[in-house]
Amino acid sequence: MELMKSSINAIINNIETAETFLDEESIENFMKVINDSDHVFVIGAGRSGLVGKAFAMRLMHLGVKTYVVGETISPAINDGDCIIAISGSGETNNIVSAAKTSKNRGAKVLALTSYTESTLGQLADVTLYVQGRTKVEADDKNYLKRQIHGNYTSLTPLGTAFELTSLVFLDGLICSLMDKMGKTEDDLKRRHTVLE
Repeated sequence: MELMKSSINAIINNIETAETFLDEESIENFMKVINDSDHVFVIGAGRSGLVGKAFAMRLMHLGVKTYVVGETISPAINDGDCIIAISGSGETNNIVSAAKTSKNRGAKVLALTSYTESTLGQLADVTLYVQGRTKVEADDKNYLKRQIHGNYTSLTPLGTAFELTSLVFLDGLICSLMDKMGKTEDDLKRRHTVLE
């Protein structure tokens, strides 16, 4: 039970600390690209993909024409569109490949990553830094040394810190987008699925 509590506290601490790294200008530019795009595509791998799907759902509730990359109903991406790519490492092959394809087709690339100097970060038109321990750090061979120095990053295994911080960050972004678009919760409710 103590380990579980410690893990929860480590996750909460990462989310609270991540807030201090938010860059207002980048966030404004991120929202502007979303608002100015004809279609918004969202991509992430694994659990980052689940975070992306949750964000895509909220964008749809806002009335944004949104698609999740890999779903059968996703059309071609074109000039005037954007792709939101979520990758803690910024090096996930299919995410980087999708970003390159999107850029080659004239679309804007928005990135969420813990590594802004990564391939994805460098490709993106707007890169948002989201603090988190990614799988890159999880592969660190110096586990014992980190433990001795009190760095208990194993409390957030693999990409957990990045994924949950991204989820919270993107839900906060929805609130800002609602304000910018003049939308209310009632507007979102009208687009919520009724086929459940």
